[in-house]
Amino acid sequence: MKARFIFCAAIVTMLLVVTSCSKKESAESVDPAAAAATEPQFVLKIGISTNDQDPRAIAALQFAKEIEEKTGGNLKADLYHSGQLGGDGALIEALALDSGTVDIIISDASNFSTYVPKMGISALPFLFGDFETAWKFMDSNIEAEVEQELISHNIRVLAHYDNGFRCVTTGSRVVKTPADMRNMLIRTPENPVIMASMRALGANPQPLAFSELYMALKQGTYDAQENPVPVIYNNKLYEVQKNLSLTNHIYSGMCFAIGENIWNKLSDSQKQIVAAAAKTSEGTNRAMNKQMTEDFLSKLESEGGMTITQPDLPQFIEATKSVKDGLSGDYGADLLQRLDAWLAAN
Repeated sequence: MKARFIFCAAIVTMLLVVTSCSKKESAESVDPAAAAATEPQFVLKIGISTNDQDPRAIAALQFAKEIEEKTGGNLKADLYHSGQLGGDGALIEALALDSGTVDIIISDASNFSTYVPKMGISALPFLFGDFETAWKFMDSNIEAEVEQELISHNIRVLAHYDNGFRCVTTGSRVVKTPADMRNMLIRTPENPVIMASMRALGANPQPLAFSELYMALKQGTYDAQENPVPVIYNNKLYEVQKNLSLTNHIYSGMCFAIGENIWNKLSDSQKQIVAAAAKTSEGTNRAMNKQMTEDFLSKLESEGGMTITQPDLPQFIEATKSVKDGLSGDYGADLLQRLDAWLAAN
């Protein structure tokens, strides 16, 4: 009886060993090309409002290259710059409606406040004194929690690009104090925070798609506009505006956002690759935008012929204090208290 038990045990052991070896050989024999062929295949459309010299465009192309390489070509991305798929407002709407026009957009975080008003929190006037503090806030839990509310609108934020600190340019009027902006017709994006800030400074903000801005300024439709230094230089706004006031009134952190529906069609491994590539390109964009801000300021003066003015910033800060209070109903007391605590700690 004992001999029979030992014999049966030996048979079972042999079967387990054979099965284990068979599974190992099967796993090792999987053809990577065959495995890749089972993954979804997409050509993602990336839409931005600025031209192909903008740091967001250059970083987006890096993103596209990385996902194509790491997915064996199953995922590709084409960049549509200069508002080819629409201005910022139209791009956000197209993504939210899952219209098929665009799959990924890179736009100012506060532009998304048309869907989630709290998204304007990072663009309140004069919040940050330098790039590093602004980046830290964009990567904070406060920003992440607000962005979670975008998912119900088919918008998932994967990374935070940098657009820089916004400054005022004019055709003829020199801006040194808020009084110089009184009744000035100024182009802004369709952005509640930026428009409220311009009203607080006495100006008359009127939204216009960025792709239409150059011609509108050339034709004299607007007195002024406001954008970060790299945007002004890369899009040659110095050709149609001759005065630059370094107001730095609002920091423009941007959201690299993908449509939630297209995100859910990706495999788990593809999601990891896309998310990682977005963060890698974020670093490239931030470093490039900061460097361009430093380099292009002198070029706007020497090459663009712009007159650069250092305004009386305390007056601008005082004039825009009302913006935060005016938007408190949208943001809520708890969010504003958390913002104040974060600023005090950083």
